[in-house]
Amino acid sequence: MADVHLSTEQRRALCLLLNAPRGLTAVALMRGNGFTSDLLTGLVRDGLAEVVTGTARAGGRTIQVDRVRITEAGRDALAGEG
Repeated sequence: MADVHLSTEQRRALCLLLNAPRGLTAVALMRGNGFTSDLLTGLVRDGLAEVVTGTARAGGRTIQVDRVRITEAGRDALAGEG
């Protein structure tokens, strides 16, 4: 991947994802940290993050949960700026 210049918000989002091995839901990233859906979409589009689908138990039911997770390219982008 070519050198990537990360904005402050992209770097902050990737750092949060780096510290969440299973990923975080988009809702948690947006509501809890103030990120926009455009920022998250851009990270996924640029290959720095990915959406993975899993299941969780809630109220005795199994539900589908989408999580945003950092990719190897995202880790490389953070390391390249460090």
